[in-house]
Amino acid sequence: MSRTAYFWTPESLMHDNGQHVENMERARRLTPERILPQVPSLRGMEITPHDASEWVLRVHEESHHRFVREACAGGRCILDGGDTLAGPGSYEAALASVDAALSAADALVAGEVDNAFCAARPPGHHALPFQSMGFCLFATASILVRYLQEKHGLQKIAVVDWDVHHGNGTQDIFWRDPDVFFVSLHQHPHYPGTGLAGETGEGAGEGKTLNIPVAAGTPEESYLAKFQESVVSAIEAHGPEAIVVSAGFDAHRDDPLGGLMITEAGFARMTGWVKTLAESLCEGRLICLLEGGYNLDALERSVVAHLRELSA
Repeated sequence: MSRTAYFWTPESLMHDNGQHVENMERARRLTPERILPQVPSLRGMEITPHDASEWVLRVHEESHHRFVREACAGGRCILDGGDTLAGPGSYEAALASVDAALSAADALVAGEVDNAFCAARPPGHHALPFQSMGFCLFATASILVRYLQEKHGLQKIAVVDWDVHHGNGTQDIFWRDPDVFFVSLHQHPHYPGTGLAGETGEGAGEGKTLNIPVAAGTPEESYLAKFQESVVSAIEAHGPEAIVVSAGFDAHRDDPLGGLMITEAGFARMTGWVKTLAESLCEGRLICLLEGGYNLDALERSVVAHLRELSA
């Protein structure tokens, strides 16, 4: 049985964006009190502060960090072209999401746990170095990668993104980085419009980005076959020292923002493959971060299935 840590941030409830589809109810459905009884082997863990704003600046331009902080302090605001709404507590919630990810890294490297899941919001994989985008304020997964590299000396990292939307922010940040392998399976055509198969990185990072666009309505077995055939071998070839998963659950067949057909069982199978990779390649070092997932029932069921596989 694996020792799986579960991190949940109460600050997620401070990110009040009203009736937005990415809202506080997502956090309420994933409280430890609700999730831990369904996966009794989980270890709910405390989050420790890490000067999160300093780590944000490892990835984001200082002007962007300042804009988000000041815009949120001013009250209800829109941080991009229209779909990233925020409020007075949103900046603190975003920093708490970063703290959760970095706390997971510390616990993993210290050998306190075998793997971890962070149930925090706002999500992060669309955020660019210079702007918020797609419900995302800061690029949490990318910040985690830099922390693993700079704090813990794990240079070669793989990032797997199975959100229904392409992780354009993560791709942009590591586009020229030979040490970070980024792979995204996502619906296409779909928001944000990036993630074509020909986007493979540039310069020293050429070949370190793998995009697998999938048409809406693709049967689950076909989607999973693409994952098993392409993702597993590509990560093996990279030889990472840790794996980070941008675990979006909006590829679920019941999600209102996507058109893919994944079930809870499908997410569990992908989780099992990535966990096996982590165990064989990098001493089990695997950290999964919540991204999308907007049907609350499907989200909860999928997270539970994911956690049961992580902790098996």
